[in-house]
Amino acid sequence: MLNNCSVRRTIPAIATALLLGVALPQAPVLAKEKVKSGGETAPAALEMDYSVSIPSIDAVGSNLGDEVLTEILSGKVAENAGDLATLDATSISVPEIKVNVTSQSNGASKDATLIFKDLLLEDVVDGKAANISLGGIDLAADNATFAFGAMSAADLDIAGILGVYGLVDAAGQTELSTIYTNLVSEGGTLESDEVTCSFGAVSGAEFRARPLKTSFAEMMAIGQAMEDQGDEVDPATMGRFLKMYADVLTAFETSDITFKGFDCNGQDEEGRPMAFSVAGMTMGGMSPGVYPSIAMDGLAIEVEGDGEMSLDNFTFKPMDLSTTIATLESAPELVDEAWLEQNARALIPAMEGLSFAGLDIDIPDPENEGSRIQAKVGEFDLSLASYLNGIPTDIDLSAAQIQAAIPADTGDETFEQLRALGITDIDAGFRFAAAWDQATETVAIEEVSVSGVDLASVVLAGTIANATEAMFSLDMDQSMMAGMALAVRDLDLTVTDAGLSDIILAVVAAEQGADPATLRPVFAGLAQGTVISMMAGAADAAKLGDAINQFVSGNAKTLMIGIKAKSEPGLTMMDFMEAEEDPTSLLGKVNISAEAK
Repeated sequence: MLNNCSVRRTIPAIATALLLGVALPQAPVLAKEKVKSGGETAPAALEMDYSVSIPSIDAVGSNLGDEVLTEILSGKVAENAGDLATLDATSISVPEIKVNVTSQSNGASKDATLIFKDLLLEDVVDGKAANISLGGIDLAADNATFAFGAMSAADLDIAGILGVYGLVDAAGQTELSTIYTNLVSEGGTLESDEVTCSFGAVSGAEFRARPLKTSFAEMMAIGQAMEDQGDEVDPATMGRFLKMYADVLTAFETSDITFKGFDCNGQDEEGRPMAFSVAGMTMGGMSPGVYPSIAMDGLAIEVEGDGEMSLDNFTFKPMDLSTTIATLESAPELVDEAWLEQNARALIPAMEGLSFAGLDIDIPDPENEGSRIQAKVGEFDLSLASYLNGIPTDIDLSAAQIQAAIPADTGDETFEQLRALGITDIDAGFRFAAAWDQATETVAIEEVSVSGVDLASVVLAGTIANATEAMFSLDMDQSMMAGMALAVRDLDLTVTDAGLSDIILAVVAAEQGADPATLRPVFAGLAQGTVISMMAGAADAAKLGDAINQFVSGNAKTLMIGIKAKSEPGLTMMDFMEAEEDPTSLLGKVNISAEAK
């Protein structure tokens, strides 16, 4: 999100030097205290006033006089938009633009000074500048100072910016056009009483846009109306907002944007030294209807004497907004709460997922004083695809190298059992992967697995039948009924012993004063006999019992069991409900295969 903000604000940031009014209000804001419904008084709104000082302008070959240029740079962009869109100049240089801002809220007054240094536009023809640069930006506020280095861009379409926001006539333009190219920003520093930060460079090859269907003035009016109406937005206002939002989602396109990260040092609320840094971020190219991927590298947080966390990479994958946009565009003029509820699922974007790698945590345990949470995750990935009515029908969730110390004396039964076996650390992983096939109306469970290094792994795969499209219906009752009709066609279970049985037998043998090697065949025989007995003479009983004997005895390290329903569509909900009373009722309805190796 950080990169997206920098991209979307690049035009105002550059244009602030050229068109100061894009970033500043057209007139002083004098917002008054507002009263919410029910008589509750809202906090006093921010009151702001500003003044702009431009000591000199050196305009060479300009078709606009210094007075008009000064007005534009002082904030009167809308009033001079027509002239600005046709600006011609060999060069326009402004050594300094100084903005003094005074804000008041709840009786407190704050001052800030913003200085833009060495603004230069070159080769401006009919509202397009071949080059624009800014020597730097300095901000001095009551408790902080900010210094931003040089920034530059090429092919800045000033008229295009004005057209995007409806400040000049765009002559019916509907296609995207280049607003600027080759953005380069050097970065800067921030210093305050609490923190000191340095920011890396930002760069992007191209930004493209088209005129919005809603003018900038209309946008402000809609936003103000929604703010005034609070929690009860008028249906007409909501309808206008949704149409505007759908338009915005298809109006911009960018190349990849890179940010070289930041490094901050300061103190936490308890006065302890802390450091927070990000090595870099990359936002993929944005295109109409597609929200780009955002990748962050090298996150590190450390609080001296308390804890630390680091993350090698976090990636938010792209989102397809086409269904969201289509739903917004089809919204009626009056959008009430009922419409929003009925279309909530259709408004959900098709997010491709997220992933991270190299997570390392060492922090105090908030639930147990004196204990710490120490864990590592090598890789995590969530991949989502093939959305239907806001639900992904293809899911792949996995994690590997989940390493953690098992805490003592937590009262958690699972933790206590593991520690009783002498297991104080784990290195585990898991995966869940399944996909719906519309043509066959089945869900293929590719893998449901859990594994532990030097312990064991369990892998389940299978097929769910009767998976109709109604499962994903917007009608919740219809979806629930479709879910009740699902049937298990087949399941395959694979268990691999990587050392867990040795640990269990060693503990049991120690308790009984016996040799683990002696106990193995005893337990193997018991397991075999129990299975055969439970299967009540079924044809598959002997083979299954023998496979389990081989596995428990240690002669085989992998046990594979297959279950397949004898009749279509498979084992239904009614079959499983009957099995709750009599588990053996399932035996006559399935074929069971088993192999140990």
